[in-house]
Amino acid sequence: MEAKTHQDVSVSKIDFPDNDKLKVLLGEQDKNRKVVEKLGRVKLNARGSTVSISGDAHDCTLVKNLLSQLYGIIEKGYPLYPNDVDYAHRILSRNSSADLEAIFLDTVFISSKKRMITPKSIAQKLYIDSIRKFDIVFGIGPAGTGKTYLAMAMAVGALLEKSVSRIILTRPAVEAGERLGFLPGDLSEKVNPYLRPVYDALYDMMDFERASALISKGIIEVAPLAFMRGRTLNDAFVILDEAQNTSSEQMKMFLTRLGLGSKAVITGDVTQTDLPPNKISGLIEVEGLLKGIEDIRFVYFSEIDVVRHRLVREIVRAYNHLGSKKPMADGEQSSQ
Repeated sequence: MEAKTHQDVSVSKIDFPDNDKLKVLLGEQDKNRKVVEKLGRVKLNARGSTVSISGDAHDCTLVKNLLSQLYGIIEKGYPLYPNDVDYAHRILSRNSSADLEAIFLDTVFISSKKRMITPKSIAQKLYIDSIRKFDIVFGIGPAGTGKTYLAMAMAVGALLEKSVSRIILTRPAVEAGERLGFLPGDLSEKVNPYLRPVYDALYDMMDFERASALISKGIIEVAPLAFMRGRTLNDAFVILDEAQNTSSEQMKMFLTRLGLGSKAVITGDVTQTDLPPNKISGLIEVEGLLKGIEDIRFVYFSEIDVVRHRLVREIVRAYNHLGSKKPMADGEQSSQ
């Protein structure tokens, strides 16, 4: 039901039959409602089981769709939080026909903290579906888009379901080329700082004791990329993180390690390479080489998919804008 006021403000009403679920929709202390009002540029007024939406006609239509779909996933038992409202609004702003239930109720994994890990954007949903279907998947996009985190959740889930017998997590230690010799300790202690983000994601999925036990048994291996040379990785879920910092030779070496019953996910941000200026990123090169192979998938993320603090999205957008205005230096190759 919609009406126009004399001030050209559209008013739309929507009824929600279950008051308890309506309270979840509006959020504790109306936190979700405030997020909707801010993002949707509308005013919400809840009276009984009816919510009135007032504002621009287009905004009212979007918010009505948003509230209806969020209520639907609450009915299925989804615990809605303000960040979810933000992600859902982003999705529908880009594609009003998007099905939030298909995205938010696709449980990738339930962490040791009993938290459901689910996609939060259309690109994340496509990424998850691609990992399920294909043996080699590339996730390319800016920081904070969940590329490594979701791949890690898929890997731990596959291990617990016994569809693989081990997980291998690897990263190139680019800075190590010049600085490792100056760091104290043995080789393992020298490279650990570069692998720390991978450990952090792992410990977010599993409790520390269980993860440590699996690492000590070699069922989960966290190692720098150089340690992959000469090996055949059978029956494994392999994740290569920060792949933009691989050389052409390293990328070829990694991709040719994959053995029977294995799956590889390669993640990176082609705009943030730490390689010397004369080195071509293996991730940038491989896009052109492998895109035509039917059973390999490339999934691309943008700032709209950032699931960290909302300001991270604005920062990524600002740097992308700056990069588009910079003149290209002589001999510099485009990463687009």
